[in-house]
Amino acid sequence: RRQKKTASHAVTELENTKDCSQAGKPLLCPSHPTEELRLFCEQCDQPVCRDCVLGRHRQHPCDFTGNVIHRHGDALRELLKSSQQHMDTLEDVLSQVDEMGSAIRSRAEAVAAEICQFARGYVKVIEEHRDRLLKQLEDLKVQKENLLHLQKAQLQQLLLDMRTGVEFTEHLLMSGSDVEILVTKGVVSSRLTKLNSVAYSTHPSVDDRIQFSPHERAGQCCGYEVFGAILNKVVDPARCTLHGEDLHSTRQNQLSGFTLLCKDTTGERMGRGGEAVRITITHKDKRDCALNPTVCDNGDGTYCISYSPEEPGLYAVCVCVKGQHVQGSPFTLMVKHKFREHQGVFHCCTFCSSGGQKAARCACGGTMPGGYQGCGHGHKGHPGCHHWSCCGQVKESSECLCGPPSDTSQRSLLRTVAL
Repeated sequence: RRQKKTASHAVTELENTKDCSQAGKPLLCPSHPTEELRLFCEQCDQPVCRDCVLGRHRQHPCDFTGNVIHRHGDALRELLKSSQQHMDTLEDVLSQVDEMGSAIRSRAEAVAAEICQFARGYVKVIEEHRDRLLKQLEDLKVQKENLLHLQKAQLQQLLLDMRTGVEFTEHLLMSGSDVEILVTKGVVSSRLTKLNSVAYSTHPSVDDRIQFSPHERAGQCCGYEVFGAILNKVVDPARCTLHGEDLHSTRQNQLSGFTLLCKDTTGERMGRGGEAVRITITHKDKRDCALNPTVCDNGDGTYCISYSPEEPGLYAVCVCVKGQHVQGSPFTLMVKHKFREHQGVFHCCTFCSSGGQKAARCACGGTMPGGYQGCGHGHKGHPGCHHWSCCGQVKESSECLCGPPSDTSQRSLLRTVAL
């Protein structure tokens, strides 16, 4: 009641208003407390009293509340209906959100179970792969130790035999009489000669080259791909070989190449890549002419070397693995001129193909004695054989050895025959 705007308002306790309906009581104007709100100002969109209409709402369109309540009530009902529809939609969306949350939680739990199962399987596979690698390593160690033990036993036996022979010979020469020396000389010499001729390796039969490659693919195990392998093979450049049809000869401006096969010290294929391969191809007559070959590691112990020479001639090719020449390196490569296509016609002979024309010319140099006698005639140089009219080659897929013959050479080979 101390506020000016609410000084004339009727204030009651909330507890007292629960059972009391205010619908039948008239509403009084807050600006004119003695006047009832019976009019509605359309411009200001609010109920007003008679004094308000005469005052600040004088020029505003006003009407009695009973006349405008239907129009404004209908608009309010439409708005209420729309709001209720939105409420229903929101409730459905909230329900879907709750369901999706439950589905996400259920799905996450299922995926977590799959991850745990996958991890357990993967860990089990890795442990099995670890045990398999350790077993392989133990077998390799035992194998190398057995080979060393065998070599050691053989060397010890050879050393014992030599020591016995040497001691006996020294004792014979120092304490034996002349006759004794001469009598046993043959047996002692034969024994020492035989011992000296025994071949033995001056190095251990095996080495300690055992490596573990964690990035090496080890195949599939129970549906999982595992990595890690024990590498005991060492490439031997002297046992590596070169293969290919274009190994020693090729054509100018033609993509050619060959294959390098790497092998280990036992001559077996390496089966893996990663070796340091270096290729040099240089022209023997032109110092500033060298090819830049491309080396493709196939990952299985083979390497594809490709190149395209621009200059014909003889080239020196060096193939090195780990700085050492492979088997057959260095070697020479002959680059021939570009393949020359035939300019003439491939047929039995020019005379026959021309239908017996006297002006027919053949570059093969053959003559036609007796004139036209069909395809089986004795054409000098190519009797009964098809050949090229430009250079006389008898193979259809061969290379033309000369250019088109000049008119002078053609006239010198021309022979007029009577039909």
